[in-house]
Amino acid sequence: MSLETPDADLAQQPAPEPAPPPAVAAGPGQGPTAYALALAVLLADQVSKMWFLAKGLVEGQSEHVFGPFALTMVWNRGVSFGLFRGEAEWVRWALTLFSCVVAIVIAVWVRKVQRPLLGWSFGLIMGGAVGNMIDRIRFGAVADFLDFQALMFPWVFNVADSAITIGVILLLIDTWKSDRDAKSKA
Repeated sequence: MSLETPDADLAQQPAPEPAPPPAVAAGPGQGPTAYALALAVLLADQVSKMWFLAKGLVEGQSEHVFGPFALTMVWNRGVSFGLFRGEAEWVRWALTLFSCVVAIVIAVWVRKVQRPLLGWSFGLIMGGAVGNMIDRIRFGAVADFLDFQALMFPWVFNVADSAITIGVILLLIDTWKSDRDAKSKA
């Protein structure tokens, strides 16, 4: 007959490691962080575009700033970096609707997201999508002006495009990290 109790066996076992936060869970999540970041991106994008458009450059006109950097006026009728350009009016409104739907879906989803990197990713994407959506509604196209073509970078872009791109990269990193963590736990 053993004098040890089940409680004594439990006391000798090491405590399990805490699990990493799930991507989606109950609670406030990353919503406030993502919304604040989206607002910062939106403000930076719209203020920079207002400043640039006030310079009065016509489409294709460029102004050298320093080194490989120039400001070049491009009206982008496609998506980020001028991809999928379309001159038809329905393309403008389809892209506007797509941006709106993406922003709404992310805004709802991010409230449940627990991983900070995923929250940052969604905030950047949301802010960029809304910034470019505003341009499409106001101007019929997106104002692009950041030009690094001297570095063999072929696209002219804006703050919103940059935020979307960085957000997608962070999303891919977060996905890779969470997959790697899940595999190491299995």
